[in-house]
Amino acid sequence: MAGLKDHLGVYHEKVRVELETCWPDDPRAVTASPFPVWGDQADLVRLIDAQPNGENRFVAPGYHERSRNVVEGGQLLAQAIVATAKAIPEQRVISAHATFPKAASFDDPIDLSVEVLRRGRSFSTVSVRSSQAGVLVCPTMVLMDGGAPEVLRAVTPMPDVPGPYESEPYEMRVTGRDLRIVDGAYSPDPDRVGPPEIYAWMRFRHSPDELHLRQALVSQATSHWTIAAAMRPHRGFGEAQAHETLSTGIMSVSIRFHDDAPVDQWFLYANRATWSGQGLAQGEGTIFAQDGTLVASYSVQAMIRPFVTPPGDRGLDARHAM
Repeated sequence: MAGLKDHLGVYHEKVRVELETCWPDDPRAVTASPFPVWGDQADLVRLIDAQPNGENRFVAPGYHERSRNVVEGGQLLAQAIVATAKAIPEQRVISAHATFPKAASFDDPIDLSVEVLRRGRSFSTVSVRSSQAGVLVCPTMVLMDGGAPEVLRAVTPMPDVPGPYESEPYEMRVTGRDLRIVDGAYSPDPDRVGPPEIYAWMRFRHSPDELHLRQALVSQATSHWTIAAAMRPHRGFGEAQAHETLSTGIMSVSIRFHDDAPVDQWFLYANRATWSGQGLAQGEGTIFAQDGTLVASYSVQAMIRPFVTPPGDRGLDARHAM
C-alpha cells in the first residue's frame, strides 16, 4: 500500500474533518471549514473574473460544484460587472441591474456578450447578456461613470450592531473568506423567529488590485440574505426548507457602488426584507466598510412559494430544483 501512504480515507458519515485557517494579521481570526470545502477565495475570483473570448465577448469557467448545481445570482451579477469593466476600462461601474430568467449550471461555462448602448465622456450604458449553451440565463444593464469632482457628500449612518468578533462564525465552505453573522440570525431553524433583518460581517484574505474585482467580490454575496431575512418573522419557516418543501430563488439584483474599500478588511452587509407576499420577497441592503464608509447599496427580489409538484415526484434531486 505504499502508493496510498500520503492519503487518508474516512467514512464522512462518522468522522468530521475540518480545515482550520489562521489569519496572520489577527490572532482572534481563526476559521474552521468542514471538509471537503467548496474552494478558496482564489477559486471564487477565477469564477467571476470573466476572460476575453473575442470582440466584446467574455467567458467565465464552470466549476466542480459538489452540492447544489445552480449558479447564484450574485455570481452572475459579478461576472457581468467584470466583463463591462474590461470592455470600457477607463470608466468605473456605478450601478448594475441583473435578472435571472433561467437557472445556470455550476459545472458549465458562462458566455457573456457585451453591447455598449451608449458610450459618453461622463456616462456609458452597457448591456450584458450571459448565456449557457446558447440559452439566456442573465441579462444585465450596467451604468458606468468617467468621474467628476465632488461637490457635496452625505452618508447614511452605519447600523449600530455587534462587531465581527462578537458575531457567530458562519461557514459557507470557502477558505480565505471569513463570514460572521450578527446574533446568528442566518439560521435554518424554522422555530427561531426575529425581525426581518440579517447583518453579516465578511472579509477576504486578499484584496485584489483591480477595482472591478473588488466590486465583483462585494456583489457576489448580495444574493445570500433576502430569503432568510424574509422568513425570520414567520415561525415554521427557515432556510432548511429552501429547495426541499419551498421553491426559492433570486429573481433580480440591483447594486449601486458609492465608495471603494479594501475587501481584506471587515465590511458589513445590512440587509432588511421590506416586503413579502404573493410568493415574492423584497430586500434592501447597504454595505459598509468597518470605518463607516458606505461602499454600496443594493436591492433584491426573490421568490418564496410552494412547489406545484414536489421535486421527488418529478424524479429530481431537490437540491437542483427551483
